[in-house]
Amino acid sequence: MASIRQWARLIFVYLLIPLTLLVCGGELGWWQAWLYSMLILLTGIGGHYWAEHRHPGIISARQNKEIFQGAKAWDKLLAPMMAVSIVFPMVIVAGLDHRYSWSPEIPLWLNAIGFTFITLGYMFSVWALAENRFFYSVVCIRLDRGHVVCDTGPYRAVRHPGYAGSILALFGIAIALGSLWSLIPALVASIITVIRTMLEDHTLQEELPGYREYAQRVHYRLMPGVY
Repeated sequence: MASIRQWARLIFVYLLIPLTLLVCGGELGWWQAWLYSMLILLTGIGGHYWAEHRHPGIISARQNKEIFQGAKAWDKLLAPMMAVSIVFPMVIVAGLDHRYSWSPEIPLWLNAIGFTFITLGYMFSVWALAENRFFYSVVCIRLDRGHVVCDTGPYRAVRHPGYAGSILALFGIAIALGSLWSLIPALVASIITVIRTMLEDHTLQEELPGYREYAQRVHYRLMPGVY
């Protein structure tokens, strides 16, 4: 089970995201920022609660230094880069964009589409986290812990649903918060995610028993019919 300290660390990170957005935005009346904050807190903290309820110890495993030390060398670089890039550059740029009006005003219907993308993306990622008891924060194969292929839930659609949901949410954030400039960090974060997906998928096919057969059943990594 996750300790109070581990829960506190997790909650602190999720509270820091909306705080960063609102400070950079410089306006307490920015309703898009408040709605986004509600979504990320609900899905982030609530999603981890759901995952911990289904798989006790998953939060501890995701914060375990031993597991991080056993990660692939390339992922010791890519995992922190991805963890930071999928949120903080986005909210910093979007907040500053709102404060200084760098982007033209985006119509309400586009904001609504953006929030739809965020909701669907985060829900898909949370579902993946709750479904896969080996959803570690780094790429490592732990056969000593009974590591097996997860092929249920969203893993029936794509092989890396957590990443797929994150990418969808990235572009949703830019549209929902009305920041065209935040499409730049969204693109950078997406490239990092795709590279990590390629390397992780190769590792799993080489080292996790049953993954090659799973890949033959579920053909796409991130987007059905595309990749």
